Amino acid sequence: MGQDCSTGSCGIKAGLGGDESSRPLAAHQVGDSASPLEELNTAQRALQQRPGIGSLLSQTYFDQDLEELLALPASQATEVEARPTYRFRSGSTYKGQWLGNKRHGMGEQRWNDGAVYEGCWQMNRAEGRGRFVHTDGDIYCGDWRNSVAHGTGVYIHHAGDNQVTYYRGQWENDLQHGLGVETWQEGCSYEGEFKAGQKDGQGVYRWADGSVYYGAWRKNSIHGPGIYVGADHREFKGQWKGSMIHGYGVYSWPDGRLYQGEYENDRKSGYGHFFWPDKRRYEGFWSHGKQHGQGRYHHTDGSSVLARWNQGKREAWLEDPNETQVRRDDYRPYAIS
Repeated sequence: MGQDCSTGSCGIKAGLGGDESSRPLAAHQVGDSASPLEELNTAQRALQQRPGIGSLLSQTYFDQDLEELLALPASQATEVEARPTYRFRSGSTYKGQWLGNKRHGMGEQRWNDGAVYEGCWQMNRAEGRGRFVHTDGDIYCGDWRNSVAHGTGVYIHHAGDNQVTYYRGQWENDLQHGLGVETWQEGCSYEGEFKAGQKDGQGVYRWADGSVYYGAWRKNSIHGPGIYVGADHREFKGQWKGSMIHGYGVYSWPDGRLYQGEYENDRKSGYGHFFWPDKRRYEGFWSHGKQHGQGRYHHTDGSSVLARWNQGKREAWLEDPNETQVRRDDYRPYAIS
């Protein structure tokens, strides 16, 4: 059912430490390392790596004793009646209401492996409200249709090491589907859309340290347009693919630094602008998070120089850096909406 995020799996602290790009760099050494958000790729990949429990698999339980039930003597009863506990050949027991030779009404079935269902029955099927306890301690309480979770309900999942996940929301054919809220014991939570048991659509993920992501998901991965705001007030607005920054976006730091441009697999790649708080800026091409190719560096006095860069290091001046002429253009800072 998509329990694929937790503090451990999403690496809440991964990459949130120091960043070499936080200190001003010389004009010929503008390259900066990956930002903490860019480094979240390793942590975020765990979103889809950690196995969920999938469907409830309850239907196999409800089908176990059907053959024996159908072989019971036919009854002409037209009203629901309570009967003593019935023991199946498999060792399972049923105690509750019957209609003829069918479980019908309120009843409790206990399977010999320890699983238990108690709730509404209709013609041998779980139908209506009911509670299913799995052998591993997981619990579903909510709506049923044709012996599968369908409607709204709450699922409590025990992941081991005293880690508990809670899901409250909509279900379809035994899978999370629709709107729901999933919370982890350590303080993380997801609220949004699910499809076929996975986070898919629009959703909000909150980490235990206060970081939050608002935006699009696809198959348990951050995918599409979204906004990430870190607990340290770093912020990214832009495109994601497979839980990595990918496409166009704007990344800002609380100290005033800002990058606006293209990303590929969590790294600055393509064309982009990098701004420093002291009004210096670089505009040009990037690769793997560093200046690479042709780019122009603008000084605080308004002068600028064009150079060719190789993995963050100046390889050659394309203009004379000793020229005294001050180049000014119609540059305007990009607005961040």
